[in-house]
Amino acid sequence: MQAMQYEITLPADYDMGIIRHRVATRGHLLDDFPGLGVKAYLMRERGVAGSPVNQYAPFYLWAGPEGMNAFLWGPGFQGIVDDFGRPRVLHWAGAAYGEGAAAGSVPRTAVRRREPVPAGVRPAEAVERATAAHERLVRKDGVVAAAVAVDPHAWELLTFSLLAGECAPEDAAGEVFQVLHVSQPERARLRRGRHW
Repeated sequence: MQAMQYEITLPADYDMGIIRHRVATRGHLLDDFPGLGVKAYLMRERGVAGSPVNQYAPFYLWAGPEGMNAFLWGPGFQGIVDDFGRPRVLHWAGAAYGEGAAAGSVPRTAVRRREPVPAGVRPAEAVERATAAHERLVRKDGVVAAAVAVDPHAWELLTFSLLAGECAPEDAAGEVFQVLHVSQPERARLRRGRHW
């Protein structure tokens, strides 16, 4: 599994209805994209759920690198580049994935937490702790799915969860996003549990 996200931060007075319309009219285009486990079309609005910014920030879980590469080098990502400029694409190696207690529900909220692995901490210990927390999280009411991933270049841990409700469980703390649409053509191919 590969996790990927890009963030498009928009002006404070930007009409976020434009993003909602974009997703409503184009979101379905990836509903059958090969190699795509999950794409959550995410948005944050300034002043809503503690967000300091207006932001469009799609999040992807790829079943393998081929699908991610086909998207990045194909017309899908070029549409983002044409409309917003070329954003920096963040990506992480998958460490764990799980379906939650609300796996059959439509996600309404997503929570993302990015945290550095401190220099004095063994990487395996940090990933082990994050994976143990992930295993507890997927058992919480309202969790649709959750993932843990690592950027070994920047030594950053990522925890991402999709939630059926409007609020997050206590141990899903992080940046809160609205989920506008979810494409999940190969969600069943995302391997459950640890990825090592």
